[in-house]
Amino acid sequence: MVGSLAEIPDASWDALHDGTNPFISHTFLCGLEQYGCLRADWGWTPRHVTLWEDGKLVAAAPGYLKSNSHGEFVFDHAWAHAYAQHGLDYFPKWLGAVPYSPVTGPRLLARSAAHRAQLLAGIIDMARGAGLSSAHVNFHTQAEDAAFDKMWLPRTDVQYHWRNDQGWTDFDQFLAAFDHKHRKNIRQERAKVQRAQVSFRVLHGDEANEHDLAAIFGFYLRTFSDYGNSPALTLEFVRHLASQMPRNLVIFLADHEGQPIAGALCLRGGNTLYGRYWGASENLPGLHFETCYYQGIEYCLRQGLTVFEPGAQGEHKLARGFLPTLVRSRHWIADPRFSQALRLWCEDESASVRRYAASLATHSPFRQPT
Repeated sequence: MVGSLAEIPDASWDALHDGTNPFISHTFLCGLEQYGCLRADWGWTPRHVTLWEDGKLVAAAPGYLKSNSHGEFVFDHAWAHAYAQHGLDYFPKWLGAVPYSPVTGPRLLARSAAHRAQLLAGIIDMARGAGLSSAHVNFHTQAEDAAFDKMWLPRTDVQYHWRNDQGWTDFDQFLAAFDHKHRKNIRQERAKVQRAQVSFRVLHGDEANEHDLAAIFGFYLRTFSDYGNSPALTLEFVRHLASQMPRNLVIFLADHEGQPIAGALCLRGGNTLYGRYWGASENLPGLHFETCYYQGIEYCLRQGLTVFEPGAQGEHKLARGFLPTLVRSRHWIADPRFSQALRLWCEDESASVRRYAASLATHSPFRQPT
């Protein structure tokens, strides 16, 4: 178990994945630790699980000891409450995830199935040895399903993702696939922003100056303040992304009368754009949808990206072309009594989520084939 990613050479860590998901890169995860985004008093203590052979790193899982469930996006508050009702401690627990990021990606970094199996066994051994209530792996890929045995309880949730399966090359082609009602609504939303004389700049990290970085960070702070939450990211971390992951960082800034009034911070990896944070200093009609969704879709179409994941939750995304997509997590529970009870709970939840996703799919905004 490793208490800081700085203890592992970046080349050794990054050799364990294909580089298409920026959130699991050494640069991103180590930056969170180095620039003040992870603190024990906020519930995040790095505890990365590693597997070595002949002095070489052959498998790893980014992981954290958690003293709460904040910043995870796979909600287990009811589980913690059940433990408390029985006079038991649910925290601390171990979490395999990317902090503050409900983004699907590899969590068991290894080049072979055997090493993934050993890694999972090591996670359980570590959790048992530390007397932890549980271990959790959030937002793992579908390809990693086979690595988990029956001891790991599966959970399912729904997000809304945009996919270009039709070969659209511009926004007009994308809109042409909508039914009349939804196409009209999107055009009206975009027209409102244009009439307000708002213009947009799209900047990669190496194209953004200090003023741009300060602006997008200020919008991020404003959103958290508006909702009464404490921001975890720091301006130093945003600068780190801009300098060390310059082509992965994508910033959308909305300008009005020469000043930025809104922005969205995204990361790009492989064939996917990941929407993460947004904020605004003015409340203009359609500004949120344009900044967070339509500008990102246009970017994907220009750049040839085929997937846009705009973040967790939000049924309003469906009407704008983001369709329901199932996401995954796995959970090992030390106490066999709780494990059995939660297995039934997870099965009921999964069935309910799948019914919900099927119901959402019937409300697709796209024209149905005749």
